[in-house]
Amino acid sequence: MVEKVYNWEDGAVLDEHSKRKHKVLREYLSEYLRVRCQHPNQERFRIAIVDGFCGAARYSCGAAGSPIIILEVLKSAAEELNIARRDQGLRPIQIDALVILNDAIPGVVELCKSNVAPILAEIKDNATNLAVDCQFLSNDFEAAYPSIKQTIQTRGHNSNVLFNLDQCGHSKVQLRTISDILSSYPAPEVILTFAIQALLTFLPKTDKDELSKRLRQFGVQIKTLDDVEECLTNKAWLGAAERTVFDAFRGFGSFTSPFSINNPSGYRYWLLHFAKNFRARQVYNDILHQNSSSQAHFGRPGLNMLSYDPDQEGLLYLFEDDDRKRAIDQLHDDIPRALANFGDAIEMSDFYHGVYNHTPSHSDDIHQAIIDSPELSVVTPNGGPRRVANTIRPGDVLKLTPQRNFFSVLFPK
Repeated sequence: MVEKVYNWEDGAVLDEHSKRKHKVLREYLSEYLRVRCQHPNQERFRIAIVDGFCGAARYSCGAAGSPIIILEVLKSAAEELNIARRDQGLRPIQIDALVILNDAIPGVVELCKSNVAPILAEIKDNATNLAVDCQFLSNDFEAAYPSIKQTIQTRGHNSNVLFNLDQCGHSKVQLRTISDILSSYPAPEVILTFAIQALLTFLPKTDKDELSKRLRQFGVQIKTLDDVEECLTNKAWLGAAERTVFDAFRGFGSFTSPFSINNPSGYRYWLLHFAKNFRARQVYNDILHQNSSSQAHFGRPGLNMLSYDPDQEGLLYLFEDDDRKRAIDQLHDDIPRALANFGDAIEMSDFYHGVYNHTPSHSDDIHQAIIDSPELSVVTPNGGPRRVANTIRPGDVLKLTPQRNFFSVLFPK
């Protein structure tokens, strides 16, 4: 297998896995803007969005590529947020967006400029409370990154930064660059496409030294595989690969989503999400449940998602309704156990920070499992009890109740 190169000049074909990625990107960016722009006293929000492998922005079928998706979401978010604020009697919020679109092929960038021109003109002429500064670059992403970073800093958009890095293959984005992104800004996020099949296909089968050299940039070691295709269609392979991907990348972001794009014919592509704040991972998990079957996890459905015995607990989690039911059952046990490890009480924000890197669960399921558990109680900052799942807030305190049925056995005094 060779790394796929889109032929944008003749009309690129939109693959199924790209459709799934685009749907997740559109919905996540919409929810990201809603969450980040919800404070009643907020009147301005600045963001830089970098599409490092932007392509020509339109596929042969006419479907929008990521540059148009980004611009459409900015436009619709500015409209919808300000309609809601007007209805609530709040002052409008101004969104200032720096959008940087980069592709390695100059001709593709010219096509991208042409394809995004109508939506940019519409934003300029009609969109209120939205200002978009759209910059175009043509270079390999790694070569372009220093200039991108300087532009973000010069424009003063370096607080909220989102990088969409939809690379072909596995080698066009270095880990040191991801690390730099996540360490250079107060609120950075990265969405990275990672084609593990491309990596494995080109691994040397006999030279272990060369194998280690190839994998050094990922910080992992993988044993030689005799039959890549056979491994890729095995659910147990998905679990092993998910662990490998998570171990390789988790040191670069406080919260790393290591889920594969779901494809029963072969788990080839990973859509990784990196963030420094638990709220970003919380929102990302919830978006995956809205797009059930788009991504796949093989392992435990509750907390400690990668701590499992494949012979005993290995199950495919596709973020569907049945998966959520299994998750709630597991969370009923996992959350009290996790809280006991913290002590007997913890602020909800600290609880989120401690568990969200290790769960595929929806935030509603975590909250419902807490409310339903006789082992747990939630106390508001004023000392009152929370009785409804959707009212739980980060400033609340999660506590073990005095009557701890199985804890008297598991954690005797």
